[in-house]
Order: sequence, then C-alpha cells, then structure tokens
Amino acid sequence: MAMIESNPSIWEEIERSESYLVCSLYEEAASLASSILKRLCNDDKGIIESEFYDILESTGMVLVQSLKALGRTSEILDQLKLLYVSVTAVPVQVLLTGACFQISEGSSFGVREFLEEFLSKWNCVDDRYYVLVGAEANVDCMARSDRRFILGVDNYLEVVEVYAVTLLATVLHDMHLALSWVEKAALPEEKRQVLLRKLHSLHSLKATNLSQGPSPLPADNHDGHFSTLKELNVSEGSQKALKAIYPPNQGNSTKAAVLKLSERMEPCFWWFRTITLKFGNARLVVSNGKIMLGCLILLIYYVFRRKKAALKRSATRQVLFVKRALIDLWKLAFSYQVNPLAAVQPLATATRGGQ
Repeated sequence: MAMIESNPSIWEEIERSESYLVCSLYEEAASLASSILKRLCNDDKGIIESEFYDILESTGMVLVQSLKALGRTSEILDQLKLLYVSVTAVPVQVLLTGACFQISEGSSFGVREFLEEFLSKWNCVDDRYYVLVGAEANVDCMARSDRRFILGVDNYLEVVEVYAVTLLATVLHDMHLALSWVEKAALPEEKRQVLLRKLHSLHSLKATNLSQGPSPLPADNHDGHFSTLKELNVSEGSQKALKAIYPPNQGNSTKAAVLKLSERMEPCFWWFRTITLKFGNARLVVSNGKIMLGCLILLIYYVFRRKKAALKRSATRQVLFVKRALIDLWKLAFSYQVNPLAAVQPLATATRGGQ
C-alpha cells in the first residue's frame, strides 16, 4: 500500500493526547489515543512510511501510561493487541513498557503468552537483524529502516531479557525453562552467552539465599539481591518487577535504621536538650546550651577577678610604652635646628674670593 504524504493533523491529535496526559486527564488521553490507533491500523493512507512507526509508537506510549494511571494496568496488553490488530505491529518500546507495567503491578497473567507470541514471529538473518515471519522473501526489497517488518538485534534482545530473565526466572521462578529457552532460541551466540551468564548468576544467588534458611528475605539480603541485579545489567522494568515480588522488611529495617541514626545523632543534639526546674507553681525550662554559656561567662568573670591586678599592670605598661614612643617621635621631629642662612653662605664666600 503506497503512502505518499504526511498528515499533520495526526501529529496534532497526538500532541493533544500528550497534553491530556500531562494535565492528568487520563480518561481523555486514553480515549483519544485509542481513536488514533483504530484509524491508523484500519486505514494508513496519506501517511509517509518513515513516519508511520513513530506515530504508532508515540500514540501507544500515551495509551499505556494513561491506562496505568487509571488503574487499568491488567488491561494494557489486551488493549494493545486489540488496537494494533497484530502482536508484531506493537512497537517494541510500547510492548516493553506495557509488559513491565503489568509485571510490576503483579498482573503477570497473559504477559507470558503475549511475549512468546511476539518472539516467535521473528526470524534471525545472519545474526544482524530479525525479519517478520512471512516477509523473508521480500527482505531484499525492503528498506532496513522499515521497522514494521525488520527488527534490530538489540530491540529483540530487550524483549528476550524481559521474557527470560524477568518473567520466567524471577517472577515465575522457572529457571530451568528460562535456560532451556535461551539455549534453543535463535540468538547471536555472543548475546546468548551473556544471557546465560545472567541466568546462572541469578540462579546461584537464589541457591545461596535458600541455603541460608527458609526465613523471609532480610533487608540486607534484599539490598544485596538488587545490587547483584544491577551488576547483571537487568532492565529498569525488570527491577520494578523484582521490587514488587521481594518487598523489603519495612518494619524491622526502618526501626533499626531509626535507632542507629538516633545513636549517631545523640551527641549532636545534646546541646539542645532542656532541663525543667520547678519553683512552686512556676516552672523554668533551661537548655543545656544556656547552662554551658552561663558557666563560660562565670569562668571568664572569675579569671578577670583573680588576674585583675596583673592585667591592670600589663595594660599600664603597654600604655606607658606607647606614650614614650610618641613623645620620642615628637622630639625627634622638632628638635633638629635648621640654619636659614646655610644656603646663602657659600655664595657670599665665593664673591669675596673674586674681589
């Protein structure tokens, strides 16, 4: 189907839906985004081919975020499949965002089937890119930028990582299936080994935690768990899903943190503690800082009283010293005698010699 010209009104509608989303008008944003997708997927005439995928991706992101804000996270993938008609027509970033939203909310039902269907629809070509099943015959005639039929290796691996590492190994705890799937999948060998190392590291971590006992995961191990995941370079969506599955022991960890912090801060706040003194019906509240300041003033007063004579003698000596220095300077400046005729005398002597 030939697509020859752009339709600016589509972009204006997308911008309006994004404005609804920013203004927290989620119902309006979701409704408008759904309307745009229905029109695009049923009739794509009048849209430049290079812009078509970007339009689908922008509209899909608005829809996914709006459904999450409306509390309809469990419907995201069903809505995407309905509006895009085909699973493979869903842009990768929209698919990943929707899947991770559902996993993080604990609504993983249907995510596995959705991801498996998407991954099974692509064939790897020379370890360089993936082509939609059924489009291999025309791959030489298609532009490499046609993202509806050709998928980059990195984009495909992002979906694989969410499926194998996040969903199977972490959420469903089916490590054997995750390893088996990665070993059999059509992946570049270097990328396959990276995924296998991630899965083996995650399996070793789980085995270590189980060997320490069946007790709930403490806060320290929880932190260690996430630090290991960061080293494995798990995607942001994967980390959100893991947080939903392994919540930290908020009660004990928070209490311990507060106690530890209070122990550290106790010396700092000692200055601001107060002492209450009662005199009959009157009550006086005095802080430790004021008491220390009063003691310091009394100490300074006591030192001045004891050393009053010595300080007075020292001050007197300094004053007398300065006075003598000023007097000597005055005498030195005005005691030198100047002869006003000294400049004329040589001239008179020379005149008499000439005569």
